[in-house]
Amino acid sequence: MKQLGGGEQISEKGRGRKRALWGRGRGVALLWAGPCGSGAPAQKGALRWRSLEATAARRWWCFSEMKYIKPLISEQERYLQANNREFNSLFGYPNNSIKTSKYNALNFLPMNLFEQFQRLANAYFLILLFLQLIPQISSLAWYTTVIPLMVVLSITAVKDGIDDMKRHKNDNQVNNRSVLVLMNGRIVTDKWMNIQVGDIIKLENNQLVTADILLLSSSEPYSLTYIETAELDGETNLKVKQAISVTSDMEDNLKLLSAFDGEVRCESPNNRLDRFTGTLTYKGKNYILNHDRLIFRGCVIRNTDWCYGLVVFTGPDTKVMQNGGKSAFKRTHIDHLMNVLVLWIFLFLCGMCFILAIGHYIWENKKGYYFRDFLPWKEYVSSSVVSSVLIFWSYFIILNTMVPISLYVR
Repeated sequence: MKQLGGGEQISEKGRGRKRALWGRGRGVALLWAGPCGSGAPAQKGALRWRSLEATAARRWWCFSEMKYIKPLISEQERYLQANNREFNSLFGYPNNSIKTSKYNALNFLPMNLFEQFQRLANAYFLILLFLQLIPQISSLAWYTTVIPLMVVLSITAVKDGIDDMKRHKNDNQVNNRSVLVLMNGRIVTDKWMNIQVGDIIKLENNQLVTADILLLSSSEPYSLTYIETAELDGETNLKVKQAISVTSDMEDNLKLLSAFDGEVRCESPNNRLDRFTGTLTYKGKNYILNHDRLIFRGCVIRNTDWCYGLVVFTGPDTKVMQNGGKSAFKRTHIDHLMNVLVLWIFLFLCGMCFILAIGHYIWENKKGYYFRDFLPWKEYVSSSVVSSVLIFWSYFIILNTMVPISLYVR
């Protein structure tokens, strides 16, 4: 057991090259790159011990020379190193692919039906269908309800399926866009979805920003970069971003950019477009970062020949996706109004059926016994009360057309 600063403890378990490490309390958690159990110092080029701020009950599991570290609770702080995919991959940050669609081939039918039955009229006709399967109260054939219900559900499902297929197509187009990324000292073309946290990418004039990036340098004086944020906030006026001086001196020198190993410690992913806090540690010095240094995904580079940026947030962690949220079942004001109307119609229908059942009970007691010689009760009817209860549900089925199921088809 090794005792670390701030009350943090690292426990070692297992033999050979496999080890599980976890931290407790508030302090630091350490990463190690040497063979587990060897006690040898890390070799040059390997991952060294690095301190990470930890919150209460934060834990990491590490297997086989710290090849993977997965946070078991929500991310409290983002920590990354430029040009070091191996190190950044330890934290399990998502890649840059996005998903705005709701369905796939497996969950389309159950999820779509669940959403459709949130409409009261659909749920009402489903209950009505089950009532029609009871022969003692069924006054209409079951298919008189199944056919219109199936038609309405099918039309809505087809419409929802077509809309979601368009989302899949749009996601595929976005994820397969091309971007220039710095790899092994040279600029190569890669897809958006393959970009990872800590990569350095090159953006050119009139190009969409691939991910949330920390601006490093640009072609303009003082490393200014002009962006358009119409897709984020609807504003067409250009905004200005500026790189910090320590990175702006690298300009477009690929050798300097490839050797850049700055470490960024910043806030966790959130949907705030007007704020960003973090620090850049480079060559032993710390530099304050704010939202003027960050360019968000979805922005367009304008009036700038080129700029380089360090990827901080990718895919679902970007500001634009954090604001978008997950695709959910949208219920318009008309849907809410229809549900209220259906509820009142349903209550009115129940009242009518109750009055008719009371009338049936009175008639059975006063006149009905004259007709029992010609129309005797069924064996399951023992009294006027039982007959009235059954007739209530029979009227409920007969008068089902009072609920306008067809109004839900748009």
